[in-house]
Amino acid sequence: MFSNLNLVSAFEDLDDEYVDLLKPLFEPFTCHAGSIVLQQGAPADYLYLILNGQVEMSFKPHDGTSITISHVEKGGWFGWSAVVGSKKYTSSAIAIVDLETIRIHGNELRKLCVEQPKAGKVLLERLADNVSFRWKDAHNQVQSILAKGMKNKQH
Repeated sequence: MFSNLNLVSAFEDLDDEYVDLLKPLFEPFTCHAGSIVLQQGAPADYLYLILNGQVEMSFKPHDGTSITISHVEKGGWFGWSAVVGSKKYTSSAIAIVDLETIRIHGNELRKLCVEQPKAGKVLLERLADNVSFRWKDAHNQVQSILAKGMKNKQH
């Protein structure tokens, strides 16, 4: 359990009611620079929020060498496969520097969204806002993907 969730910028102005629902679902996760945090092809279990540090996201095509696709820093999320319904991570994350994160199991987040639809809507919007700045009109696309992933994993 991570008890200081309301101190995290992604949740600082979130209603206390929603913060209280989320608190028991998050757990701290730390590792040293050079550690593999998630491996492409491994079961997609957790979504991570970086509190301090940075990860390098990479993708290895079946017929080529690994490609760095992005760097995620403090305040950024990675491990989206755990939320959008993928069974396996589609990329790898390696800590570039010592890493301090909190993480939530994708199944727990989906369960919360189904059992608490109002909270779920707000949380999905927060998640969509976090990645949608990367491309035009992405907020609606990301929210749709997240919602579909939530619905598909419940069946």
